[in-house]
Amino acid sequence: MHNSTSSSSLGPGGLDLSQVFFKPISNTHQPSQTNHKTKISVIGVGNVGMAIAQTILTQDLVDELALVDAKPDKLRGEMLDLQHAAAFLPRTKIVASVNYSVTSGSDLCIVTAGARQNPGESRLNLLQRNLAMYKGIVPELVKYSPQCILLIVSNPVDVLTYVVWKLSGFPANRVIGSGTNLDSSRFRFLIADHLDVNAQDVQAYIVGEHGDSSVALWSSISVGGIPLLSFLERQQIAIEKETLENIHKKVVQSAYEVINLKGYTSWAIGYSVASLAYSIIRDQRKIHPVSVLAKDFYGIDGDDVFLSLPAQLGRSGVLGVTNVHLTDEEIQQLKYSANTILDVQNQLGI
Repeated sequence: MHNSTSSSSLGPGGLDLSQVFFKPISNTHQPSQTNHKTKISVIGVGNVGMAIAQTILTQDLVDELALVDAKPDKLRGEMLDLQHAAAFLPRTKIVASVNYSVTSGSDLCIVTAGARQNPGESRLNLLQRNLAMYKGIVPELVKYSPQCILLIVSNPVDVLTYVVWKLSGFPANRVIGSGTNLDSSRFRFLIADHLDVNAQDVQAYIVGEHGDSSVALWSSISVGGIPLLSFLERQQIAIEKETLENIHKKVVQSAYEVINLKGYTSWAIGYSVASLAYSIIRDQRKIHPVSVLAKDFYGIDGDDVFLSLPAQLGRSGVLGVTNVHLTDEEIQQLKYSANTILDVQNQLGI
């Protein structure tokens, strides 16, 4: 499949109509060329990849969006479908190819590709197949965009982010997993729903593994700037631990519920990853709970492990991890989550 883009060469003999369609005004100078055009590449055009691509396009975030997939017909179809919406979107060049050269010069590469789990297949075997796939993907991305930031979305995201870090040779600040950014959004939604407030006024984090061992940071939740648990305590309003655990359980089970109902998740993860892309490309320096190299944070030591912590994101990737106060219980839960990831990671042998 050849690289495909929009073209203005529609006239006889391939005449570039852009040169004759507009009459230039007098007394002008050629505009100065900008030093750099912003480019994002999305690897994998399944439901998740296309939800991310579509959301990025609506944000007027990039000058160029590149799509890569192993299936040329689906890839071209998705590219054309997006290009045909050009009249309704900010101007963005959209290109696609099965060849990774199309990603050349990317500022951010978002990887959503991953092997599907076969019936009866073990998690470890699935991971081994994903490892083999990533050994083909990551070196190509590094080759064509050696200065890019790599954002990993495929699951299990924490282990695969570690895999990409090892395969890429990039510094840890330039390898990020989408982690619990979406889990935290679900958490905020459920708390907001209980309190009948806007979810944007709820500050709450899920950290650790993007999975069953994730940790809800109840001690640091605030609503409209008011620390939630301490406020309830001062008001002598009792809240049962079981109630809190049930909310967290709903967060963990949310993705499974959506998958059981519609077959896959797409829109929420699309918005979640697009928000990460915006914070990085626009250097917003916002705090997101994403999968980062966690060694030496919150008492996590020993082997290298990636898991979600509240991190500040900007143009150079991870700028730092916030010093959120954790209770002793939350720290122990976070260490358990780290060990859960390491148990799987160590079986990969990389």
